[in-house]
Amino acid sequence: MDRNAIIEASKKHDIVPGKPYKYGTAGFRMAADLLEGVTFRVGLLSALRTRKLGGQAIGVMVTASHNPAKDNGVKIVDPMGDMLEQEWEVFATDLVNCSSHEVLADTFFKLADQLKVDLSSSGKVIAGRDTRPSGITLVQALSDACAATNTAYVDYKILTTPQLHYLTRCVNTEGLPSSYGETSEAGYYKKLNSAFERAMRGKRISGSVTVDCANGVGGPKLNELLKIVDPSKTGIDCKVVNDDVLKPEILNLDCGADFVKTRQRAPPNPKPQPGDRWCSLDGDADRLIYYWVDPDTSSFFMFDGDRIATLAASFIADLFRAAGLEGELRIGVVQTAYANGASTKYIEKHLQLPVVCTPTGVKHLHHAACNFDIGVYFEANGHGTVLFSPDAMQLFAKKAPQSPAQKDALETLQALGELINQTVGDAISDMLMVEVILAHKGWGLKDWAMTYQDLPNRLVRVEVGDKDLFQTTDAERKLSHPAGAQDEIDQTVKKYTNARSFARASGTENACRVYAEAATRSEADDLANKVALIVKQYGGGA
Repeated sequence: MDRNAIIEASKKHDIVPGKPYKYGTAGFRMAADLLEGVTFRVGLLSALRTRKLGGQAIGVMVTASHNPAKDNGVKIVDPMGDMLEQEWEVFATDLVNCSSHEVLADTFFKLADQLKVDLSSSGKVIAGRDTRPSGITLVQALSDACAATNTAYVDYKILTTPQLHYLTRCVNTEGLPSSYGETSEAGYYKKLNSAFERAMRGKRISGSVTVDCANGVGGPKLNELLKIVDPSKTGIDCKVVNDDVLKPEILNLDCGADFVKTRQRAPPNPKPQPGDRWCSLDGDADRLIYYWVDPDTSSFFMFDGDRIATLAASFIADLFRAAGLEGELRIGVVQTAYANGASTKYIEKHLQLPVVCTPTGVKHLHHAACNFDIGVYFEANGHGTVLFSPDAMQLFAKKAPQSPAQKDALETLQALGELINQTVGDAISDMLMVEVILAHKGWGLKDWAMTYQDLPNRLVRVEVGDKDLFQTTDAERKLSHPAGAQDEIDQTVKKYTNARSFARASGTENACRVYAEAATRSEADDLANKVALIVKQYGGGA
């Protein structure tokens, strides 16, 4: 591999100096005009990663998800469609922060030595991007990094993030017994459609669902899927709105899953009618939020990630019992500290399933879900999926049913394992899962809403002098530092009914987030404000 080739290619894609870059859960994400040099350097790391893993293909997705149109991002996908191994986040950060083209090339070769990477071996990188115009320049930088390192490169052009994760696993399992599907965008649609029809098992969907696509990549991709879906087999009636990708400036603007979750209201245009079933995707189609306006009270009701997780866990646990699998496999639900306490209680007491709490960040939830044979994980923001272990999928296929009901349950579980994206949260796949479950249960949204009552909660942002003073333990539910802060929070929480509260440092801003919940709205608000004052007192509040 030629050092000068790397230096010359790097010169075409200068990095903006004087900025500290850090690889996180979302990869590198920032204003798009800062990202060209960053993306080139991510390409160099991908060239090392693919060779370290024996030439398996590495995916690179260019997206800024729910961020405004002016932003973009770049993140690496490992061979099985999962997120980049955490240890390599440090190497990504080191490469991107190199001060010159020459230092960059030297660091690249030092990393290769340190990691014992054979640079003469072959490697492969595949890429996708969302609909942001800035993505075109960024994938060119990625392509140039692959050319400079003699790494095979395939650009799948515009994709949802989950489609790129799907394709990455497909490329790496092609021709194997564990093949994940056809290595093409068309193969993704065929797999979803086939599994959807089988999971429905003759049931019919009642009423239509309107899907707000955030004017992002999910719109055209959902429309592609709907071209091959036969409504006569399932009754699905899917109306796609906010799917204009020709005006980049309206991406995620007053619409999409993040808007609905953070504003706790429906998008203003088009306006949902009372009783209609709606859901929203985010800009790269990996988050899903359902909602409706109650026709009796005219009040807005949101079904966020907690609600989707409890719906999925309830249905799968019922199938599990109907299939006679109790004692043979372990089912569990994974949440973060932000999950509403009422949902946790419902899962543990009513569904009688174990709940594991992890730090915030989908990589933590995904990892914990892998410890179950069937692991349901969703963040409250609507990002999540259900993981079925290879052992579970084999058992569904091989177990001899003792009755027609057992046969139905086993076949439905098998179809769900195919329908639900096993690599990452996938809003389109998750939406089909929700529609399947509601059809099987014969539920409308009112039935779903009545499963449990959320505890009122409040999230407050507190500016502090130094966010790094705030360190957490117990899956971010308690402060270990500054000393004494958690004791004060505990004493304050005791004064309220069914209450809990925690504080954690923001990952991106010099601020802390305070979450509080209690039996009433006024208590939750009051508790959040009291804990915010404690945080400000200990953090040199700005």
